[in-house]
Amino acid sequence: MSEASKPAPVQALERDAASADASLTKWNAELAFRPVVEATADKAGLDFLRALVKNLAQSLQVEYAFVAEFAGASDRVRTIAFWAQRDWGPNVEYGLPGTPCERVIAGQFCLYKDHVARLFPEDSALADLGVRSYLGVPLKGTHGQTLGHLAALDTRPMTEDPRGLAIFDVFANRARVEMERLHAEALQRRAFDELEVQFESTRTDLQSARQRLDLAYSELQALLEINQSSARHLRRADLFSELSRCVKPLLRCERFGIEVPTGPESLRVHVLALDQPSAGPMIEEFPSAGTACRWAQENRRFYVAATRADLRERFPMTFVVMAREGMESLCALPLIRENRSFGALFFMSTLPDAYREIPVTLLERVASAVAVAVDHCFAYEQLAERRDRLEVENVYLKEEIQQAHDFSEIVGRSPAIARVLSTVQTVAQTPSTVLILGETGTGKELIARAIHDRSPRRGRPLVKVNCSAISAGLVESELFGHVRGAFTGALTARAGRFEVAHGGTIFLDEVGELPAETQVKLLRVLQEREIEPVGSSQTKKVDVRVITATNRDLAAEVAAGRFRADLYYRLNVFPIVMPPLRERGTDVELLAHFFTSRFAREFGKHIDSISKASLDRLTGYDWPGNVRELANLIERAVVLARGPVLELGDELLPLPQHHRSGAATAGAVAAVPPLAPASAPAEAGLPVATLENVERRHIIAVLNHVNWVVEGDGAAAAVLGLNSSTLRSRMKKLGIVRPRP
Repeated sequence: MSEASKPAPVQALERDAASADASLTKWNAELAFRPVVEATADKAGLDFLRALVKNLAQSLQVEYAFVAEFAGASDRVRTIAFWAQRDWGPNVEYGLPGTPCERVIAGQFCLYKDHVARLFPEDSALADLGVRSYLGVPLKGTHGQTLGHLAALDTRPMTEDPRGLAIFDVFANRARVEMERLHAEALQRRAFDELEVQFESTRTDLQSARQRLDLAYSELQALLEINQSSARHLRRADLFSELSRCVKPLLRCERFGIEVPTGPESLRVHVLALDQPSAGPMIEEFPSAGTACRWAQENRRFYVAATRADLRERFPMTFVVMAREGMESLCALPLIRENRSFGALFFMSTLPDAYREIPVTLLERVASAVAVAVDHCFAYEQLAERRDRLEVENVYLKEEIQQAHDFSEIVGRSPAIARVLSTVQTVAQTPSTVLILGETGTGKELIARAIHDRSPRRGRPLVKVNCSAISAGLVESELFGHVRGAFTGALTARAGRFEVAHGGTIFLDEVGELPAETQVKLLRVLQEREIEPVGSSQTKKVDVRVITATNRDLAAEVAAGRFRADLYYRLNVFPIVMPPLRERGTDVELLAHFFTSRFAREFGKHIDSISKASLDRLTGYDWPGNVRELANLIERAVVLARGPVLELGDELLPLPQHHRSGAATAGAVAAVPPLAPASAPAEAGLPVATLENVERRHIIAVLNHVNWVVEGDGAAAAVLGLNSSTLRSRMKKLGIVRPRP
């Protein structure tokens, strides 16, 4: 069905689904830096910087990341934490002139998305390392001086993501605090040593110096804890409780809190009752007019009131609140984040003129750190709200799509496929093991997916394994995993497919191809519900539903001794037989239109219909390759199509048997002797009555007719409607070789 012909509700539903997916992708992109937050939350100093560059490199998926500081001169820097190509690199010292770092150190936020080595030819290290893109941000101290810079480099181009750059700047600010703290601690140690030498003979002076240093250290420690709280606490209640604990030692107060506007004329006050810590934060809402905090926010300046009487005329609302709470003096500071003032921090005391002499610089730094933490918390809340909304919308859309089409991937209305779908609906709700039987190309994998999607395990993964595509030496490792050193090349431990599918479903396609020793282990998994990785003596419990599929006759394989009988009985709990396409005649036209529409969209072609003659060809063909052969043929026809009506010529599909003429290819097909019925004597001593033997006999009959010519006009591949490489693969699998003359 074309887009224009779809009903309007369907089109709206598809647009909503696309919008939901786009919003979810954006939310996932913004949340990509969360591992950085978690990895650095409990670290400080150099450990923090090392964890920061490592996890930033991994989150940004870049090859290099480092933090650098000045190396004793204004034109040279040295790295103090350097992550290079998934491992730690040695710290290096280099000159700034001619490098992209020169502009960053000068105070600029620089992003070179590509060709950075060409832009800075004097920096030979960029070309040596294969660097193509560069992102750098300066690390400025409290007084505006540059301490160093944080940079990320990659061998691939970078994309410009405003939210990602903003979050990158957040971590740069954290790095600045840690570097400043390292410098402060180094300065503190030097000052301490000097004081100890200078006042060694005077115990009292030495103790006084120690007290001053301890106070400075406690202030810096409080700042560090405030900054770390933005990473440790993402929920508002936890964050405000931590801020209360960190800020209380810095300034005398009985009330401490944050005011945040909730609209043009209103604000919300988060009050921490420090004299009653068990009471937790109190939340109130007031009109914003007539408050000292709103003035501090709008003017971006701190405000101090010696007594509440000073507030009566200028800020009547603040006066009323302080009188109610018994507070006498006030100090309010703006919360500024990225040139955006979004609230105010306030302190209240029961003593008059409690804030006559306050450490202004320290409080401004405290307000800056609190602004980062609160802004981070509010951003996380918005993301969480958006995530919850998208999850609800996603569930709704999935339910709508599911109601609109119960089996969205399976096309057909024939009685044969209807019986299969009815069986799927019945068995899906049970934990039974399912064995799907049928010829190649009949859609066994789609049936396995339909069973999983309608089972109670649909929220967990469906893990698919093609048993015929795995070499015999690796099949056990692939299914059950291995430990490090289990065999040559096993450098790390690896989880197997059964472990990955824990809680969900595993689909073993071509299960008849499993080696005998693997069949034994699979039987144990089905019986004991536990696996044993290769090279390990420890077992692991797994909760997995098993669905298997094969185009072989497993009963005949058991009789021939190539498949274990006990495993066959374990797998054959609930068999489902997929009908071949030749038994679904009414579905051929539906499938043809479905594939035509799909491939036309993919290839950007406008095809409205299929010609009547082409439909007659399709419905008259017996489709030995089933739905897969039909899909491949329609894809080729769409590629060759030149108009809005799809035409299938003789070069794509022979005429139906009752329309065949004397054409070369058609004559070759008609001359192939028909297959003997299943009860006929076996040809060349082959056993009969199995799907595999029927296919083998048919291929041998065609090969005999064309004198064993596989490729070319009128050859076996053309007669069978298969690619020559596909035919050779089938011959090898079925053990078909040309008899000696």
